[in-house]
Amino acid sequence: MARDTAILEFLGTGTSTGVPIAGCTCWRCRSTDPHDTRLRSSVRIAHGKRNVIIDTGPEFRIQCLRSCIQDIDSVLITHDHADHLHGLDDLRAFSLFKKKTLPVWANRVTLDIIRSRFSYIWNAVQVGGGLPDLRLEEATGPFVAGGMTVTPIPIKHGRMDILGYRIGDLAYMTDISAVPDSSLPLLEGLGTMVVSMVRHRPHPTHLHIAGVKRLHKLVKPKQTLLTHLTHWFTHKELIMRLPVDISPAYDGMKIEITL
Repeated sequence: MARDTAILEFLGTGTSTGVPIAGCTCWRCRSTDPHDTRLRSSVRIAHGKRNVIIDTGPEFRIQCLRSCIQDIDSVLITHDHADHLHGLDDLRAFSLFKKKTLPVWANRVTLDIIRSRFSYIWNAVQVGGGLPDLRLEEATGPFVAGGMTVTPIPIKHGRMDILGYRIGDLAYMTDISAVPDSSLPLLEGLGTMVVSMVRHRPHPTHLHIAGVKRLHKLVKPKQTLLTHLTHWFTHKELIMRLPVDISPAYDGMKIEITL
C-alpha cells in the first residue's frame, strides 16, 4: 500500500517582530541572504488539494499570495498572541469566494479571546466589505482536518497553556518553553519536530539553543526544525553551530510528512 503523505510549507519562520525588525540597523537585519527575511510564523500543510493552516499572523494575506494558496480547509491556532492570530480576518476571502464556513480549532481560552477580539464577526452591526464565515471548534482531542488526523499537544509558553499539533509523523510546537510530562507520549515516533528558538541564553517563554538540544535528545525525532527565529542569528550561523539533525527552517521551505 502506498504511503499517505502531505507537504508542510513554512509560510513564515520569524519571531513576533518579523526579521528584519522595523527600525533595526544591526548587521543581521541588513543581511542580503533571503533565508534571513522571516515573516511571522505560520505553516500550510497540503494534503492533496486540501490546505490546513496553522496560525494566521499579521502577514497572512501576503503569505497566501506568495504561496499561491487559493483554498483553505481548516485553520489551527496555537494561541492568541498577535503574531499568530491577527491575520484571522483575511480568512474572509476564502470563505466568501468558496462560499464555505471555515472551522477554526484552538483551546478554550484562545477561542474565548478570538470571539472577544474579533467580536464584529459574530455581532456585526453592518456587513460592510464582508465578514469571515468561521466556526470555532475546541481542540480537546484528536480531530480531522483536511482529511488528516490532528492531535492537539498541550505545551507551555511561559505561564500560558497553549497547543502544538501533531499530524502524522510531524509535531509543530511554536512558542514552546516546555513540554509537560503528560504530553511526551504524544511525541513518540516523530519524523520531524518543529519548535521555536529565539536566542543563545535562556528565555522565559521560548526555548534557547541548549533547550532545543535537550528536547531533541529527549524526544528523539529524526530531525528538528527551528522556527520563530529572531535577528540574533543568521541562517548560516545556525547551520554552522547546530548538529546535522537540528537545523533552521526558512520561509518557503517544504518538507514531506508521513501520515
